[in-house]
Amino acid sequence: MFKDLLKMELFPTSWCPGCGIGQVMIQLATVMDEMGLGHTNSTIISGVGCTGRMAGYFNVDGVYTLHGRALPVAEAAKLVNPDLKVIVVSGDGDLTSIGGNHLLHAARRNPDLTVLCNSNQVYGLTGGQAGPTTPRDTRTVSTPGGAPYDPVNLQNLMKAGGRYFYARTTVFHQVHFRNCIKEAIAWPGFAFVDIMCHCIENNGRRLGFKSAYEMLQHFRQTYKRATDGAETLEPFEIGIVRKG
Repeated sequence: MFKDLLKMELFPTSWCPGCGIGQVMIQLATVMDEMGLGHTNSTIISGVGCTGRMAGYFNVDGVYTLHGRALPVAEAAKLVNPDLKVIVVSGDGDLTSIGGNHLLHAARRNPDLTVLCNSNQVYGLTGGQAGPTTPRDTRTVSTPGGAPYDPVNLQNLMKAGGRYFYARTTVFHQVHFRNCIKEAIAWPGFAFVDIMCHCIENNGRRLGFKSAYEMLQHFRQTYKRATDGAETLEPFEIGIVRKG
């Protein structure tokens, strides 16, 4: 049962009511249970930020790393124990800003790691400032007039090498979400899952959403599945592209 993988005695979690990170945790635990992963054969490495707290809720050995350093720590764990299934959970701010250089070179080296990136498009833990994935013109705490730059294109970054696995999903599309996690864990190399997730308290309300439910409905209405065999995911498409 997936609850055996979680430290239920620590619940309720520290995340804000309505936060989507809880769904990321539950879906990951569900997939790990289905795949027979636990404390004897897997580890969870996390970065700094709201998502980084997730490793502490799992009944597996894990490392809460320095800001932006989740990937080199994960690579080290995999190097020391190649049989270990190493899963990284962190936010888009941690992975693509201070951790951006590590992300670039980890993808290039193609180690056997699974990376789950919680993409809420802001720095949620520090109050909702603009980050590397914030869409242009989005109003945030630090960009009241609208974000002036285009967001980093994570899909193109992952596809820069000769071998890649990139998936985009949302916390609303739960079956698709679980399939993405499962296929990423099974992929024999660097697998990156870009999870569109809502932060109602430090982003959504500022954007005009009244509740987390409204944000989930926005994901439902906005994101559509890519056609089978698509080699590139268009904006607001969910799916998997891979080569290897």
